Amino acid sequence: MIQERLNSLRTLMRERGMDAYLVPTADFHESEYVGDYFKCRSFMTGFTGSAGTLVVTLEDAALWVDGRYFVQAGNQLKGSSVRLMKMGEEGVPEISDFIIDAVKEGGCLGFDGRVVDSFTGLELEKRLDEKGASVKYQEDLIDQVWTDRPALSARPVWILKEEFAGKSASEKLSDLRGEMKKAGASVHVLTSLDDIAWLLNIRGDDVRCNPVVLSYLAVTGTEAFLFINPQVLDQETEAYLKGLGITLKPYDEIYEYIKTLQNEKVLLETARVNYAIIRGLDSSNEIINQMNPTVLAKAVKNPVEIENMKKAHIKDGVVMARFACWLKKNIGKIPMDEISLEKKLDSMRFETEGNLGLSFDTISAYGANAAMCHYSATEETNTPVEPRGFYLVDSGGQYYEGTTDITRTFAMGPLTKEEKEHYTLVLISMLRLGDVKFPYGARGLTLDYAARQVFWDRGLNFNHGTGHGVGYLLNVHERPVGIRWKMVPERMDSCVLEPGMISSDEPGIYIEGSHGIRTENLMLCVKREKNEYGQFLGFEYLTCAPIDLDGVEKSLMTDHDVELLNRYHAHVYETLSPYLEGEEKEWLKEATRAI
Repeated sequence: MIQERLNSLRTLMRERGMDAYLVPTADFHESEYVGDYFKCRSFMTGFTGSAGTLVVTLEDAALWVDGRYFVQAGNQLKGSSVRLMKMGEEGVPEISDFIIDAVKEGGCLGFDGRVVDSFTGLELEKRLDEKGASVKYQEDLIDQVWTDRPALSARPVWILKEEFAGKSASEKLSDLRGEMKKAGASVHVLTSLDDIAWLLNIRGDDVRCNPVVLSYLAVTGTEAFLFINPQVLDQETEAYLKGLGITLKPYDEIYEYIKTLQNEKVLLETARVNYAIIRGLDSSNEIINQMNPTVLAKAVKNPVEIENMKKAHIKDGVVMARFACWLKKNIGKIPMDEISLEKKLDSMRFETEGNLGLSFDTISAYGANAAMCHYSATEETNTPVEPRGFYLVDSGGQYYEGTTDITRTFAMGPLTKEEKEHYTLVLISMLRLGDVKFPYGARGLTLDYAARQVFWDRGLNFNHGTGHGVGYLLNVHERPVGIRWKMVPERMDSCVLEPGMISSDEPGIYIEGSHGIRTENLMLCVKREKNEYGQFLGFEYLTCAPIDLDGVEKSLMTDHDVELLNRYHAHVYETLSPYLEGEEKEWLKEATRAI
């Protein structure tokens, strides 16, 4: 079936004189996760991971994925003609270099300009022009191949009350206009869905697990235009938005609006605005390309958001403690598999007061499956969970009080010496990063070594970032916070850390064919002392849930590592025990004992 789809696409390419066709994983808003309508890359390859880029030529097809998906993509591409390109590996070309080589002199590259970001599109356009080649971006060829494509999402919009948002949308709009004035901009074009939802204090359900609304926003000094499907607004939300001085326009009219702009100074972020929008702007306009002002404002949580997030993590911690208690007491006594455990944990979250769903699809992985760090259990891959080895679960919830994300790895029975060593190294890594203190001005690049040293000393590493920002009842991955050892400029997630920012702390280790281990807490950046050397900052853990002690090899830990673990567990027991009783409370006491 994949080959048939590729053949159909190539027929369309030949008719249009295209040498190559680019299929990213993106919607019209450059979102990390996309709705079913936008899963073109998955449809064309069979690879279901959340990130990847497909390039199809008349004779070849290649899929680029990052380290999170090497194993999964390798498995899912088996038997197809799509070649796997492991990004960053020796001998693997950059996507742009592959495209330039594939397009002949005077040839043509095709893509849907609404799903390719402007930065990428303009760079490709420039390089292709040097060899007399062109870009065709006005057609979505996959739409012509995908005959039973799902409909574009149109879920209802709702208003996030100020008791949860902590700041009114009118204040946020005023602040934004202040930032526009500083930048010298007369118009700001905003297309990233989480920024729009945060700015207007609205939420929706147009992307699975991300409570956002398909929309575009244009803001001037006195006006604002929201391009949105009118069907998603009821009388209350429509009146609310109009009360903010917003003019409502149909969703697709953004492209006509862009063409009307003349002699404006347009603030936008080219890496986050699609190529079709940039190409629609008249040359009389000046583009001010910088990070959307909402990105930093959103990342620094206000006092109301911080207090609410603490409440959300207590709720979530109770769920995780109850799940862990149930799991450890039933190992080897009842049948378990990855899907049944996923459903068990998800249902416990759904039953929690104020829960609005998951913050991402739960990763429930046993044994070797956990070596695929973004593994998703299916009926075909579902593996029985046995009373030995490790079971990993990475999960999170959306609550009115905020967004959670937690990973725990459980010892299900006897472990090998290597498994215990790896488990303990991951734990040490997480604890040490959470304990760092640093002067103001540091970035995640500065701090990452605190987490990785314990691995690097042994010639080990993990192929993903150590920490990412987290939204407030929004996307579980949020810019610009990022803790990683290697600069990835296009991610724009290496900002100066500010008090009020939230990051994950999630080192791991992945041994293909054997096991995968990850331990993750979310942490809040807070002020420490201020002295002649400046303002020092540190972290406080928001996540409040026990860490399985059965996998710990204490001899690998320093006295300070042990102190950090015991201090954390004392906090977990003190915080969660009032919400538990009987057997569960007794279990928690033992699970958080000092070692």
